Amino acid sequence: MPRLTVEDVLAVSVQPVLLLAVASVFALSEWRGWELGTATFLFQFAVLGFLAALEFLIPYDLSWRPTRREWGYYGVYYVLTATAGALGQTVVLLAVAAIATAHPVLPLWGEIPVALLTGSLASYAVHRAGHSVPWLWKLHGVHHVPAKVNVANNGVNHVADVFISQGFVQLTLAFLGFSERAVFGVGLFVIAQGYFVHANIRVSLGPLNHVLVGPEQHRLHHSTDLSEAGHYGSDLSLWDRVFGTFTWRPGREPAAVGLTDPRSFPASGRILTTLVHPWRRSLG
Repeated sequence: MPRLTVEDVLAVSVQPVLLLAVASVFALSEWRGWELGTATFLFQFAVLGFLAALEFLIPYDLSWRPTRREWGYYGVYYVLTATAGALGQTVVLLAVAAIATAHPVLPLWGEIPVALLTGSLASYAVHRAGHSVPWLWKLHGVHHVPAKVNVANNGVNHVADVFISQGFVQLTLAFLGFSERAVFGVGLFVIAQGYFVHANIRVSLGPLNHVLVGPEQHRLHHSTDLSEAGHYGSDLSLWDRVFGTFTWRPGREPAAVGLTDPRSFPASGRILTTLVHPWRRSLG
């Protein structure tokens, strides 16, 4: 029997640790009465740091590590994305507090799995629309410009894309009557998954790929080969199964990631040009 290495243990432990962190932060927020927006931001920062460290310990592809220059502009994108996300989250949480019923039909333990399935479907829908609706692609395509996938460039997004996608999912949950606590709990899981699937780490979920989305699936989503670039879910793989966009199989890896036509978007380092790109293209 092969001897397990520290790297093997780390690879197996990543997903359980993230799920435990989601449950712990949610439970502590309930118990200690933490402000939800602050708890969300700090949790996001902790997950980013955890996965960034693992990219050095158990890397999937050494060539995908960010260069010093890339770390610089990824940092700018992170601030922009975090600011847009925080503003959007504040607006959404205010709307959720105003819209969500004070007395949900289901108890919290029953609400959360239903909210997770519903939110996952909404996320799948808005993500797939980002690839199929031309103007939305002008926003979402910014995320696909880098020719590598790592936890740092998870933050390479157009701020409008962040606002639209986060707002659509969480307001969907609010309008359907899920409580603020359930929306918060689902949001923590989505944050953890969003960074996890982008992590440049050597990890395999094996059969769990048919339930949860992992890095193996999301690398295919970023593939330049559109025949394998399905996987619009970033949390549950259920909806990719239902709608026929599940392409993963054991051992399948993309030959290259990025855009099929790199000239269609500015380079990620051209941040100001990227931000105005959707409207310049529309006017041109």
